[in-house]
Amino acid sequence: MDVLSSVLSHFSVNANVFFTGNMCGTSDFSDNQGVGHLHLLRSGTLKVRSNSGFEVVLSTPSVIFFPHSTGHCLLSDNGDGADLVCAQISYQSGGHSPLLQAMPFCLNYELAGDGLLAQSAFWIFEEAFKDINGKDLIIERLCDVFLISVLRKVLKEGAIKSGMMAGLSHPQLAKVLIKIHQAPDQSWSLNTMAEACGMSRSKFADTFKRVIDQTPADYLTDWRLSVAKKLILKNQNMDLVANQVGYENGSALARVFRKKTGQAPKEWLLSQQ
Repeated sequence: MDVLSSVLSHFSVNANVFFTGNMCGTSDFSDNQGVGHLHLLRSGTLKVRSNSGFEVVLSTPSVIFFPHSTGHCLLSDNGDGADLVCAQISYQSGGHSPLLQAMPFCLNYELAGDGLLAQSAFWIFEEAFKDINGKDLIIERLCDVFLISVLRKVLKEGAIKSGMMAGLSHPQLAKVLIKIHQAPDQSWSLNTMAEACGMSRSKFADTFKRVIDQTPADYLTDWRLSVAKKLILKNQNMDLVANQVGYENGSALARVFRKKTGQAPKEWLLSQQ
């Protein structure tokens, strides 16, 4: 399994398209709790301004992606407007996805070239601005492909310098991260993790902390608890959840869960409802 699939197999992301067409004036996205936003500009000029003061003007085919719940607004010329496709981005486990936590505030790319990013954007625009049967379903599926191509570009460029995404971009650390993601139930030690990378114990520990900004043990615990939260949200039996993420029983998982979150699993589950 590749590095990105090792995360998406546990914590998928989905695009829900809510607007395709020409936008004139201002659209506000301040009340967007729990979702991200993806905006694809086909033509026109678009100013994007976040509530925190970030501002960018797009005048060529581009994508701007806010992975987190970020208040922002779009402003276009009242004359010609801007041709847009806009989608809400939801995460399978809500705000508990390590992928979401590893993403930056905003990503912005021009849609140029022959790569998958440009190709999938072209396919989206072809569907969005024509009156064709089934286009809504096709657009949403194409947006899922587009979103994965954005994540692939982030990894390829290595633009994120610390955290999980930086680790997934690292040629040696990625090897052990894939294995941890695939099998959080295994008995991982510093030695077994270092061996998976082909590194000495000390070099592995130093490199991991420098690149990911966590110790290997802390990362392993956080990943296990993230997977556990996903399973708890599905109301799975605690002992079964514990076995799937590397703990002997539900009581052992609950101790670690309370230490990390300040809540027992049942208390945490009630707080999510």
